[in-house]
Amino acid sequence: MNFFQFLKSLDDLLYEVVSWLVFYPVTLWRAARHPLAMMDYATSELTKPDEQQFDEALSPPILLMLTVLVAHGIELALIGESTIVADKRGVASLISDDTSLILLRLVAFASFPLIFATHTLRKQRATLTRQSLEPAFFAQCYANAPFALIVSIAATLTQVPIILADLAALTLFGLSGLGFIAVETMWFRKVLGVGVLRGIGNAITAYAAALAFMLAVGWLVGGEPL
Repeated sequence: MNFFQFLKSLDDLLYEVVSWLVFYPVTLWRAARHPLAMMDYATSELTKPDEQQFDEALSPPILLMLTVLVAHGIELALIGESTIVADKRGVASLISDDTSLILLRLVAFASFPLIFATHTLRKQRATLTRQSLEPAFFAQCYANAPFALIVSIAATLTQVPIILADLAALTLFGLSGLGFIAVETMWFRKVLGVGVLRGIGNAITAYAAALAFMLAVGWLVGGEPL
């Protein structure tokens, strides 16, 4: 790579990162307001050539990654360094800085779209391959990003020494969970062609599995909220 090619690559990278300042809030708002439409958008975009995909929004994995970063920034602003980083006991000793903590949280929150996508394919009796999993995973990233932000804010509020902070956190946990299950119920009804009760059952089953995984990760790092 010569110098001019390097400059061109740097231009492309800079534009891509700066464009996130515009497309992140736009995409997050669309995912929160019209989750099913954005899930359909995710699957349809994957049928296009790579250079034409997600021209009007951030790609779903990038949206989820930036949401984790935004949530971490909110935590730093409200309470400072996370107790997980400060704790040096057990598995928590491996989380020695903000970078490793962000990676841990990204894996934890990415488990939700992964588990929901896998559950969808299993119920559709489709063969589980990297190619068949990708559309469902991308769709679920859009549904999970607003949920991840609200849950992260709620977890941060539990560490804020302010009156009613715990009540606000509990309210956010409850409302986000109910809203997320409602969205997933509609999604399963649509993609599986089932009724309301079976849609709710699928949503709750997948949600319980993903929540159990996240709680297990939290337990490994000393029972701290992620």
